Amino acid sequence: MVGPSLTDDERRVANLRLRVVFVLLVGVSAGLVAFGGGATAVQAGGAALAGLVVGGVLLWFLVRTGRQIRAPR
Repeated sequence: MVGPSLTDDERRVANLRLRVVFVLLVGVSAGLVAFGGGATAVQAGGAALAGLVVGGVLLWFLVRTGRQIRAPR
């Protein structure tokens, strides 16, 4: 039988990159939506920062929920 193609270290790095990209995607999209809605650059930057916070909270929630689903009962 064939084993996993990634080592544990490679898997940790890939998971970290995925989490960072997820948070950045939420933050950047919030800034772009604000800018597209007529916000100034400062307001769009504020929205992007708020989006980064929201993305971090959302990631925390998703990771916590995923761990609960995978936990043996």
